[in-house]
Amino acid sequence: MLSREALTQQLAARGYIVDDALAMSVFLALRMQRPLFLEGAPGVGKTLLARVLAELFDTRLIRLQCYEGLDISQAAYEWNYPRQLLALQAHARAGGAAPSERPGTAAGLEATDELYREAFLLKRPLLQAIDAAAERAPVLLIDEIDRADEEFESFLLELLGDFQITIPELGTLTAKHRPIVVLTSNRTRDVHDALKRRCLYHWIDYPTLATELEIVRRKVPGLAEHLRRRVVAFVQRLRREELTKLPGVAETVDWAEAISHIGAAVLDPPTVDATLGLLLKYHDDIERVRGPVVAQLLAEPA
Repeated sequence: MLSREALTQQLAARGYIVDDALAMSVFLALRMQRPLFLEGAPGVGKTLLARVLAELFDTRLIRLQCYEGLDISQAAYEWNYPRQLLALQAHARAGGAAPSERPGTAAGLEATDELYREAFLLKRPLLQAIDAAAERAPVLLIDEIDRADEEFESFLLELLGDFQITIPELGTLTAKHRPIVVLTSNRTRDVHDALKRRCLYHWIDYPTLATELEIVRRKVPGLAEHLRRRVVAFVQRLRREELTKLPGVAETVDWAEAISHIGAAVLDPPTVDATLGLLLKYHDDIERVRGPVVAQLLAEPA
C-alpha cells in the first residue's frame, strides 16, 4: 500500500494535483477500504480522480452514470429472460416437465430453480464491481449520485456498507476483492445521511492559483509561462462573478489549450471575447462578461 506522500506523487505524475486534505482522504479511503464520497462544483476533478486511480493501480474502471429514473435492472442486474426461455424449451424437449405445464411437480420446481443462477444473470456496473471472478479490485465510479432518485440511494446501502448485493432468487453475492469506490455529487440535491455515513466525505473546492497553475503547466506544457499565468489569473477572477455556471478546472485547461493552438502572443480583450465559449456554457453568462467585464478583469493587477 502506498504511503500518503507516495500516493500524492503518483497522482501528480499522472497530472492530478491534490492538496494535503484531499491526499489524506484518498489515502484513508484506500487504507480503510471505504467508499470515497466527493462533492463539489462541476469541473473540479471529482470524476477525473476515479480515472486516475484506475490508471495508477492498473485496474478496470467501472462507471455508473446516475440519472433520474435509474433502477436496479440498469445499475446492478437483471435476468436474461430470452436465455431462460430457451433453457425451458430445451428442458421440455429433453423430456423434462416444463414449469408452465406442471408448476406443482418436483421436476417443474427443479427446472425453475435452474433458471435462477449466475449463468442467466446480466451483470450491470454494480454487480460487475463485486464479481468474485475478477482477478483484482476494480475502481467503481458512481457518478453524479445526486441526479438519481432517493429510492436508488437505499439500494446502495448494502453495497457501500458490506460490498455485497442480495438477489432474492439467488442469494447474496459478496466481493472477493473490495472495489475502490468513488461517488461524486454536484450537490444539485442533498444526499441522504445514511449513504454518507458509509463513506469518507470530502468537499473539492476550486483550486488555489498556485495549484491551478501547476495543473495547466502539466496539461498544456506548450503554453508560454506568461500566458499561463494570465489565463489562470483571469479564470480565478471570473469565478468571483455572478454566473449561472462558474468555469471549472476542465474549462481552464481547455481554454489554455485553445490559446496555445491559436498562437496568441498576449491575452487581450479581443482574444478572450472570441474564446469565451470554452469557459462559459450559457449564452447569458457570455453576454454578461463579454466586453467591459473582460477588459476590467484583464486589467486587474496580478
